Amino acid sequence: MINIRPVSDLRNKFADIEKTVKDGSPVYLTKNGYGTMVVLSIEEYSKLTDYVERSLDAADRQAETTNFRMSHDEVFSKIRGRDI
Repeated sequence: MINIRPVSDLRNKFADIEKTVKDGSPVYLTKNGYGTMVVLSIEEYSKLTDYVERSLDAADRQAETTNFRMSHDEVFSKIRGRDI
C-alpha cells in the first residue's frame, strides 16, 4: 500500500516515518495536497542507484584506458536496450 503523508509528519511523526522506510517502504510526502518528495531508507536508495554508480565507474575506467568514444545517441540507445 502506498504511504502518503503530509510533509508536516516528517517533523511531527518522524519515528513513524522512520519505521516505515526502515521496513522497506517509501513514504510519499505532500505539501498543500501536492506531492513534494519521497523518503527512502539508505538501503532502498542504494538499490536504485548502485547500478548507475557502477556503470559510471566502468565508463570512467574505459575512458582512461582507451580512445574509444560513443556518441550521445549510441550511449542512450544502449541504456534503453536498443543497439544501433
